[in-house]
Amino acid sequence: MKISTTILGIALLLAGCHQVDKTKTGLVYKIIHGNSKVLLKQGDIIKFNIEYKMKVHGKDSILNSTFGHIPAFVKIDTASFGKHSFTEVLLQCAAGDKINFVMSIDTLKNLGMIPEYNELFKKGGTIDGRVDILKVYPNDAAVNADYQKEMDEEKNREVKDLQTYATKNNIKTIQSPNGVLVEVQKEGEGPKADSGMQVSVYYKGYMENGKEFDGNMDTSAKKPAFTFVVGKHNVIPGWDDGLRYFAKGGKGRLLVPAMLGYGPQGSPPVIPPYTNLIFDIEVSDVTTPAPQKAPAPLMPGSTKPQK
Repeated sequence: MKISTTILGIALLLAGCHQVDKTKTGLVYKIIHGNSKVLLKQGDIIKFNIEYKMKVHGKDSILNSTFGHIPAFVKIDTASFGKHSFTEVLLQCAAGDKINFVMSIDTLKNLGMIPEYNELFKKGGTIDGRVDILKVYPNDAAVNADYQKEMDEEKNREVKDLQTYATKNNIKTIQSPNGVLVEVQKEGEGPKADSGMQVSVYYKGYMENGKEFDGNMDTSAKKPAFTFVVGKHNVIPGWDDGLRYFAKGGKGRLLVPAMLGYGPQGSPPVIPPYTNLIFDIEVSDVTTPAPQKAPAPLMPGSTKPQK
């Protein structure tokens, strides 16, 4: 398979004092071995960090990365290994190993993994990747415990970042039990928007850099209030948690950690992964929702409701 001059150049650069290899699909890679000699095998559950980046307008741009966030967890299944992917060389690795690799955009397109060339995925271009294999687990129970620990640590990092943001912007907040930072400018009157209550909210949502992504506070043409029942998981967890501090007429701000927002996935293309969110909110009403009508009973042996 012909490799672009860009890949050859990167391969030579990676080689330096080390041997660089190439898979059958043309993936250029280098394994940097750690201390373990026990190679990964079918059925192993591994924890690893991974990053993809490429040159965009002459600058490195990270497409996706778990470094500094929650690592990836996966059970090795050779039947699901991708082509022109680091998974091609996983069974040559052990816990503690690192993989540097270069993917060809042309090859990815030929394999149908990129439908068409575009401004990001250009003909002749490459994607650089790196993987750190952190740990191998004996069973699912061990994975679940570690994954929960990683999620808690991620949320703690996000809360700390939001506390710094609040201090920098002179925002006085209280912290909910789940980690939302709440600025109560006005509590409002009457029952609070607790679990099971119906709440109507006007809001503006934005990121720490000030970029607005959603809202219904347009003063020129005010949109209807957003109405939902608290605790029914119809909104992000940060709203279910933070709005409980407000009653009808309440105003304030919610600083929501990413793990109580859209988390590791984000909400493409507007909200990137691991993005903390800020909401200015005005609570226009808090009421007890009307009881739902019970379905009519069925006649014995019938699929139609009794009249």
